[in-house]
Amino acid sequence: MTSNDDKMGFISHLTELRKRLISCLIFLMGIFVICYFFSDYIYGFLVEPYSSSVENDGIERRLIFTALQETFLTYLKVSFFTAFFITFPFILIQIWMFIAPGLYKHEKSALMPYLIITPILFILGGMLVYYLIMPLAIKFFLSFESSGTITNLPIQLEAKVNEYLSLIMKLIFAFGISFQLPVVLSLLARIGFIDSKFLKQRRKYVVVIIFAAAALLTPPDPITQIGLAIPLLILYELSIFSVNIIEKKAKEKEHA
Repeated sequence: MTSNDDKMGFISHLTELRKRLISCLIFLMGIFVICYFFSDYIYGFLVEPYSSSVENDGIERRLIFTALQETFLTYLKVSFFTAFFITFPFILIQIWMFIAPGLYKHEKSALMPYLIITPILFILGGMLVYYLIMPLAIKFFLSFESSGTITNLPIQLEAKVNEYLSLIMKLIFAFGISFQLPVVLSLLARIGFIDSKFLKQRRKYVVVIIFAAAALLTPPDPITQIGLAIPLLILYELSIFSVNIIEKKAKEKEHA
């Protein structure tokens, strides 16, 4: 193959990549517009953990905003977050369609499970935040309220709508990304960068790293930090198990 052919092949790959990126962007913007029309319903869904946690506490609760544009910008942020969440599988499909023609059949069969499990793990991370971590964290923070019998003035939460929604969206994103740990470690094992022995020997260091990462990715409270760290530790152990399976299959192919 001549250098001119190489250059034409490179240009065609860039053209194909640009086409895929434009498709993802168009799809994202289309979903964003749709999500904005339903932003009230999305807002209601995201605020449900808070409203359920304070439903029977005998205090009239509300979410406030302190700037004229705050609610409008919050709805934009919520719409974009939801649009990205919905578009994520489509982006993975476009990535797959871009790289698949250059892969052998066995490489395609090896990568396909990761494309399927990646959005599933992301959704599981988001569900953990929505159904468990946020309700527990809200009740933990509300426990510091005071009726005013000791402090003379009551201490009562009046949460800002922007801050609350930013918090829950940040946690969903952080948990969703963190839950990709088995995917990353399994891929590293497939290319021979790590093995199960390596993961087992460095388990104690990983525990420290996971708790440090949980402290950075979550608010400074023990509920959300432990709520992220414990699932990651479980996923790390599952990663060791999956890497073991990958190694056994590789040995079987060598002896076949």
